[in-house]
Amino acid sequence: MEEKIIRMEYSEIMQKSYIDYAMSVIVARALPDVRDGLKPVQRRTLYDMMELGIYHDRPFRKCARIVGDTMGKYHPHGDSSIYDALVVMAQDFKKGQPLVDGHGNFGSIEGDGAAAMRYTEARLQKITQEVYLKDMDKGIVSYLPNFDETEKEPEVLPVRIPNLLVNGADGIAVGMATNIPPHNLGEVIDAELAFIKDETVTTEDLMQHIKGPDFPTGGIVVNEKDLPSIYESGTGKLRIRGRVEVEKGKNGKLFLVVTEIPYTMIGANIGKFLCDVADLVESRKAPEIVDISNQSSKEGIRIVLELRRGSDVEKLKNLLYKKTRLEDTFGVNMLAVADGRPETLGLRSVIEHHVEFLFDLTTKKYQSLLTKELEKKEIQEGLIKACDVIDLIIEIIRGSRSQKQVKDCLTMGITEGINFKRKASEKAARNLCFTQKQASAILEMRLYRLIGLEIEALLKENEETLKKIASYEDILNNYDSMAEVISKDLLAIKKEYARPRKTQITHAEAVVIQEAPIQETEVVILMDRFGYVRTVDPLVYERNQEAADAENKVVIRCMNTDRLCIFTDLGKMHSIKVLDLPFGKFRDKGTPIDNLCGYSSSSEQILFVQSLQQIKRDKLLFVTASGMVKLVDGSEFEVAKRLVQATKLADEQDRVLSVGLGSACETVVFQSAKGYFLRVSISEIPEKKKAAVGVRSMNFLKGDTLEAVYFLSSSQDFTIDYKGKPLCLNRMKIAKRDGRGVKH
Repeated sequence: MEEKIIRMEYSEIMQKSYIDYAMSVIVARALPDVRDGLKPVQRRTLYDMMELGIYHDRPFRKCARIVGDTMGKYHPHGDSSIYDALVVMAQDFKKGQPLVDGHGNFGSIEGDGAAAMRYTEARLQKITQEVYLKDMDKGIVSYLPNFDETEKEPEVLPVRIPNLLVNGADGIAVGMATNIPPHNLGEVIDAELAFIKDETVTTEDLMQHIKGPDFPTGGIVVNEKDLPSIYESGTGKLRIRGRVEVEKGKNGKLFLVVTEIPYTMIGANIGKFLCDVADLVESRKAPEIVDISNQSSKEGIRIVLELRRGSDVEKLKNLLYKKTRLEDTFGVNMLAVADGRPETLGLRSVIEHHVEFLFDLTTKKYQSLLTKELEKKEIQEGLIKACDVIDLIIEIIRGSRSQKQVKDCLTMGITEGINFKRKASEKAARNLCFTQKQASAILEMRLYRLIGLEIEALLKENEETLKKIASYEDILNNYDSMAEVISKDLLAIKKEYARPRKTQITHAEAVVIQEAPIQETEVVILMDRFGYVRTVDPLVYERNQEAADAENKVVIRCMNTDRLCIFTDLGKMHSIKVLDLPFGKFRDKGTPIDNLCGYSSSSEQILFVQSLQQIKRDKLLFVTASGMVKLVDGSEFEVAKRLVQATKLADEQDRVLSVGLGSACETVVFQSAKGYFLRVSISEIPEKKKAAVGVRSMNFLKGDTLEAVYFLSSSQDFTIDYKGKPLCLNRMKIAKRDGRGVKH
């Protein structure tokens, strides 16, 4: 065969391939189908459990067995995705209606993961078996080949409730995501019944039944006014609050008890909430809270906050709603696969699609039942007719040589080769016209069926069959009759499985906290040589000044509204609000400085610490290891960011050697590695922007580098020990910048 080369634009191939991949992820993995509300992995897992016979009234089976069977037959995308889906379907705090009955450690509401699949067991819930998988044997859903075409899997499960609403869904596809909240089963069924009764109902009419989402964790939806637009468009934001109750203890103590949490707080966010409350206490924004304890158990959530006597409970509640995850938003995006393509659906559209699906299922079910009853009717009529001519049939059977001769005679009246005792019998036999099925049933009929009572039972059975046929034909041909059947079925499901609503729907204004204005006071910042920082009252400092100066390498007086600026050898400036520093007694240990800002003690070294107000009134002097020097106006460091680049370095190996206030020195002495000293006046150093590298401090010999820098003022004698001898830097002659210096 001659080779044929097809030339195509590379961009077109990439575009087509990416679209194919995206649609595969969207339709075949990430998004649920609007008809059964299930993703492919969930559908395949439930179907496989049904095939394995792991029903609600049978023993549990190992999850590893379920996962392995599902992966081998239907879902070849890895065991973790299958087990994760199985675990979520068993968690009653994530699903409004759990579909799997789990046995073992299936995780907790506080974020603990499930045990490995080899340890856990599972089986179908009763509702899954009776509402999600019933009538699969009646051919009411289409089947598709699996990934290797060795098995058949259902295109969709015959779910008789709008599972997309009942259990919600979440998933991230390519370029789109779905996030549908769970709803109350009873309310959803009521809304579906209203739609079946009147297809012209609006979203507003349906909301008379569906008040809003019903999260398994309870809580309170506080933006009721936004629900109509959310359900109309299928997108929007829900504001959810946890339920907080006030309890009174002994001696007039008050306790705030969180008994229900927002759905979004499930998992690690409970721990985050506890940390946020602790931070509010430490930052003195919630001083009323004395103690925090998490007393949650299998019985439910119980987070207890102990308060001081006389605390303003309502104000504290509002603070928790505003500053923690106790009030959170749930972004609704009701995206699902409808008619084979992803579509954002409103409440009415979801119910409309499911009602159409229900009518389709019911039609196929009753067509299947009608076919069976018609076959039964055909056989029953044949047997009844055979009872009337049983003597003739026996004569035919006795006179025939083969079963084929008997069948030909019963169905077509062919008498050739059959020995009849009487000519009249042969004549009567030519008039027989049973069907093939009737003839087979007659030949298989047992003699006891000829008893009078058995014939009467056969007639009664035929009468029942005729009634069923009439009923099924009425259901198939009459919309109202089919609607009545579906409605009765939905009401039966509601009666057995509906539960009271957990989530309260109300309207509350957004919390506004009037924070008390900060009273500006003077404080003293102390930081010891280990990097532990704290603030104390100036009077406390003055009473312990000698010890404070001896024990701390940084002592700064400033206002509590100021910011603390920390300069490191990497040329960075970290900024912290003074109010964020712990305030306490003189002997308090304080908090490590690297816990309060992005400073890392392992990769950078602190060179200079000062308050922002002091820096703004001055200029900063920077000297780098590459020998560059400059002055920078302090106002350049008045920025809102917690981390900025304070100076530009010459290269990646360069480091800042020293940083200081320009007003604190009159001259600067530069010392090179080869022993050259150069003393220059501060006026010799030019002022540059913080983004500049600076100018050269010394004219180094080849191979020489800057080793040390000394900032000198006229009011002090500055003597260093150099090569074992004292060297007074103040007595050095002042020279021009960029000189060689004097060798010592």
